[in-house]
Amino acid sequence: MRISDLAASVSESATMKFNDRANQLRAEGKPVVHLGIGEPKNKTPETALAASSDKLKEGYIKYTPAAGLPSLRTAIADYTTERYGREVPSTNVIASNGSKHALFNVLMAIVNPGDKVIMPVPYWVTYPEMVKLVRGIPTFVRPEPGSLMPDADSVIRAVDDNTAAVLINSPNNPSGMVASSAFLEKLAEFCEDRGVYLIMDDIYRELVFDGGEAPSAYQYTNKPLDSSHIIVVNGISKLYGMTGFRLGWSVAPAEVTSAINKIQGQMTSNASVISQAAAEGALTGDQQVVGELLTHLQDNRNRLLDELADLDGLKVERPQGGLYSFPDFSAFNSDSLALAEFLLEKALVVTVPGVEFGMDGYLRLGFAGSAEDVVEGARRIKWALDPGQPSELKIGDEVVTRDWN
Repeated sequence: MRISDLAASVSESATMKFNDRANQLRAEGKPVVHLGIGEPKNKTPETALAASSDKLKEGYIKYTPAAGLPSLRTAIADYTTERYGREVPSTNVIASNGSKHALFNVLMAIVNPGDKVIMPVPYWVTYPEMVKLVRGIPTFVRPEPGSLMPDADSVIRAVDDNTAAVLINSPNNPSGMVASSAFLEKLAEFCEDRGVYLIMDDIYRELVFDGGEAPSAYQYTNKPLDSSHIIVVNGISKLYGMTGFRLGWSVAPAEVTSAINKIQGQMTSNASVISQAAAEGALTGDQQVVGELLTHLQDNRNRLLDELADLDGLKVERPQGGLYSFPDFSAFNSDSLALAEFLLEKALVVTVPGVEFGMDGYLRLGFAGSAEDVVEGARRIKWALDPGQPSELKIGDEVVTRDWN
């Protein structure tokens, strides 16, 4: 059967393969621990539930403007103005069906066929495929050995006359590293001078540990918003643990925002009005839930690192934020896909192979789930890989014997 060359160019995610296998094992009654998880497990904020419920009770669930409800766009603009220290009019905001959709809209609006989009390694697995889908060329900048973030000069050297944008995610998925002020200052100033878009995927920006913060690229430009080349993508999925509502947004110069509005109007029209109401409720309601989520994530990060601390050969850079750790397991197996398969089959732990993020030998370990799962998953990984551990381990109701070296 014929499919397009464009569809054929898109890679299938190994993450889905592991999820499918994990679901199969669970259906067989196996006590699988999922450390591949990419969503917080907290409940939706009450203010979001109340706002969406009120909208349902009205009984008029209709179209909205493609860019979103005016009141939601205002709430997003107010949030951005407050949290970023940069005045943002609501007219520069587009509400979309999740931050992934918002980012895809941005790329469609600014990337021509053959244009490069520069991204540091490690990168979120979807970035290269998004760029391919708009017929751009994903271009990778690798860090120095032993590091999880390339320096700004290396990123700048990758830019040429065919570069449309640089794409930065901070805190980073999968590493949890936060882009430093010096990194962003140099990069923002360069992009503004060169006329290259700097896309900031800020979906984890509020989730920074140990009292730190993720700098905003807006801090390093004096240009008015409509002449700036800085674009921000964000959403409610990680900040409030509202992944199922699928509501994200972009903040961009007026010309780019207008292009995104036309694109979204032809593709999906507006995001669900129920989700829009929920997002507005979350943004304008009590923000205590964010602090509680941050505490949970930081505690789980500490639990994970403490449990893995005595695994000889493992190299871990302490995550500064986000939902994940990205340890170097190459001392055990440099083939991260094979290692992830081994851990799933032998220890019933789901991880995500680092090759998916551009760095083989690493595994992404999520700590957004329960404290019990985080500790149990790390305990099983250590048992499976460390020959100094006892040969037997209780997994669920069974005692499993390690019969490999």
